[in-house]
Amino acid sequence: MAKRTAVKNNPADGVNPRQPCPCGSGKRYKACHGGAGGGADVIVSRPFEGLAAEAELIALREFVPSATVKLPLKEGAREIVLATVLPMAAAGLVRADGTAFVGLQVQTRSGDLSRDLARAVQWALTAETGDALAVVGPDDGANPGRLQDLLDPEATLSPELHPDFAWWLPPDNEPTGDVALSLERANAAILPTERLDAPGVQAAYWVDAGDKAHLRWVRPEPEETLLAALARLSVRGELDLGEGSRYAGSFRAHGLLVPVWDLDRELHSSEWAPGAEALGKRLQDALTSLDTEPLTEPERRSRDGLRGRQITLR
Repeated sequence: MAKRTAVKNNPADGVNPRQPCPCGSGKRYKACHGGAGGGADVIVSRPFEGLAAEAELIALREFVPSATVKLPLKEGAREIVLATVLPMAAAGLVRADGTAFVGLQVQTRSGDLSRDLARAVQWALTAETGDALAVVGPDDGANPGRLQDLLDPEATLSPELHPDFAWWLPPDNEPTGDVALSLERANAAILPTERLDAPGVQAAYWVDAGDKAHLRWVRPEPEETLLAALARLSVRGELDLGEGSRYAGSFRAHGLLVPVWDLDRELHSSEWAPGAEALGKRLQDALTSLDTEPLTEPERRSRDGLRGRQITLR
């Protein structure tokens, strides 16, 4: 798959000015990165495309409250830890013990989340202990590249989820004063969340929302293909994770579809792992069958119904 990087108005690059810009904005090249301004703050609808970790990155950006994971950088003298959210929603932070973090859930960002993260990573590689990067916004004329330029594209992520934000501080450090108050407020906003651990199941997260539990599963397939497979399972009565579960709908986030199931909150999160594994296998079979078996009329109606139960998060 071609890497989506910032491009210049150079006839040698072979890009037709009237064709869609390679950045994925949906605009013509001449009105985007091929224009005089270089398209510095163009909206990239699928910022993590091309990375095996795309679905996990979206989950960490959109709905996982407290999690950390080491970034699989191609090179760099310092280990960088990706975090869901940092104190004051900062873009970067070097903890008192020298641990360097970059944050996904930030206050301000440009139209390309991948480029923002690349800038934060490059900052963190050389930042001093105690430094913080408050925000990363539109390109300031530098060429930070994109996250795809910095990460191993085949590497996957297995985030560590935390019940609170105690990891903001080095081990054995007791918070006091404003720091303690900030931690208390952040911890109070966390909904209990667990990552399902099952063969073939990635970027699937259980959350206890209070009155009920949910499973949110970021899927890597193109939206229309996934909807067709979900519709096929729905007509067969197989679009669930077992007793006590119900398909609720889906939302779009950063170019991918995230199906959601309502779950019986009396069951522990780990009890849904076998059901998710079985559903994953049925879904894969349904995806494969689409190559040779077109949707039937009931399946097309079901697909249209599923499409009507969607919302979009950018």
